[in-house]
This record gives sequence, structure tokens and C-alpha cells, in this order.
Amino acid sequence: MTEPEAAPIRLLLVDDDPLVRAGLSMMLGGTPDITIVGEASDGSEVVPLVDRLSPDVVLMDIRMPTMDGLAAAEILRKRAKAPEVIILTTFNTDEHVLRALRVGAAGFLLKDTPPAEIVTAVRRVVAGDPILSPAVIRQLIAQVAGPGPDDRRNAARELLDQLSDRERDVTLAVAQGRSNAEISAELHLSIATVKAHVSRILTKLDLNNRVQIALLARDAGLVDDAE
Repeated sequence: MTEPEAAPIRLLLVDDDPLVRAGLSMMLGGTPDITIVGEASDGSEVVPLVDRLSPDVVLMDIRMPTMDGLAAAEILRKRAKAPEVIILTTFNTDEHVLRALRVGAAGFLLKDTPPAEIVTAVRRVVAGDPILSPAVIRQLIAQVAGPGPDDRRNAARELLDQLSDRERDVTLAVAQGRSNAEISAELHLSIATVKAHVSRILTKLDLNNRVQIALLARDAGLVDDAE
């Protein structure tokens, strides 16, 4: 008996440039497993459209006239059953990348990213994978998420105190950019158990994805302490 075919990924495009939206719509709409369910020209339009269209992924520009993409992403990711958010922009600055990840975006792509990679990114975030490889996570954290002010560090440590010893081990491994398979081998756990630990960590700490786990661990000084 064959398995039922998966439903297409529902995608909402948000960009104030109609030419960019048209190009993305043409590119992504021609992919069999992706359906463009709607378009918006400003972040202020996103929440009502998400409520009406129930997209799986929102692909959104940063700079828009009334509400920018980062502000819209932050509002969305605080909601129950929030869609994944990919930030798409021409501005590759550390400040934008870090803020996007802190508010819960699943990834950050430049507008000159090859079309095939944008399609892959959409598929990956729906599968639960942030579109940052372990190597990129390590580089990003090392470059832009150094030890924070004392108040941020103390707040991060208080949050991490909620974790069990094994969950802290997994958190540290995630912060070091380890993949699930690498964590499995390093801690002598099955991959399914590693995934379960990551899910519990996200729930306990009220985080959206493993990139935020890594940033919190860096804020707390765990990575520095381990190196």
C-alpha cells in the first residue's frame, strides 16, 4: 500500500517590491511541492494573512515601509502554531542575522541566493531544520554572539538551570554546532533520544529552534567555559 502524497508546502511571500515578489512567485510557484497561498507588501499585513491563509512558511524581506520583517517575525513566532519564518534580504549584516535568529526565524537568506537553494531552504524549515549548517552556527555564534552583558548572562543561566544534566549536555553540544548524529555518537544516545531531548529543551526554555538554544548557551557563557 503506497503512502498518501504529502500536501504541498503553503508559502506566503512578503516583500514591498512587486518585481521581487513576482520573481519569487514564478520561481517557487513552479515547484511541485510548494504552493504560493498569498503575497503581502508590508509586515503589517502578515498577521491577518497568516490567520486567513495558514501558511507553513513565511518568506519575508527585512526592510519594508510600515513594519519591517523582523518585527513581523517576532509577532508571528510568539503565536501558537506559528509558521516558520525565513528572512530574505539584501543586507548581510551581523546585527540583522542575530536579531532574526533571536526572534525565532528559522533562517536568513540573501536575495542573491540561487533559486535552488531557496527552494531547499523552504523544504528544510518545514522538516524542522534551521537553514544554518552546524558549521555556520559555529561561525555565527563566534562572530556575533559573544558573551553578553551581565544581566543577559544571568538571565540565560537562570533559564538553563531548569534543565537536567543530560539536557545541559545536549544544549552544550548544540551550542558547539554538533548535528544530531554527532551528539548521538558523542553522548552515546540514539538519534531519536537526542531529538527528544532537543524537543524538551525547546519546550522548557520556550524557544523556537536549536539556533536559539545555541545563542542562549553562548549568552550564559557555556561555550566559553567549555573551550
